[in-house]
Amino acid sequence: MKRPMTREGYQKLQLDLEKLKRIERPKNIQDIAEARAHGDLSENAEYAAAKERQSFIEGRIKDIEYKIATAEIIDTTMLSSDKVVFGATVALLDLLRGEAKKYKIVGEDEVDLKNGKISLNSPVGRALIGSRVGDVVTIKAPAGEREYEVQGISFGE
Repeated sequence: MKRPMTREGYQKLQLDLEKLKRIERPKNIQDIAEARAHGDLSENAEYAAAKERQSFIEGRIKDIEYKIATAEIIDTTMLSSDKVVFGATVALLDLLRGEAKKYKIVGEDEVDLKNGKISLNSPVGRALIGSRVGDVVTIKAPAGEREYEVQGISFGE
């Protein structure tokens, strides 16, 4: 199964993988060697912590390698549409509060709420897909239903 991903998200995963393999893994191997040098491993907290960290690092490497292998990179700079699709940045107006919001629809591995990046599969993302400028979209959230008007759709941001 392919996972939609922006080029930016793909590059971030590659950088994370590179850091894990070139920096984190070698440092952890050194930490394990140092902890082993302290003697009795059965009561060596440093050794146990380093081995646990090793397990985390190896699991993260496998996870990222899988995500990279199954990624379908979508170049959002080349997209153009009059409706909301993956990679679109959507300007919204909260009809209840009168607040403006802006969200970019991205893959699950790229979500960054602080920077307005929401998952294609989130309730907001699913509600926005297919909508057009001027549409009023009802989003069902845990706090209740909210209505937003789509005010703009752009790409490549």
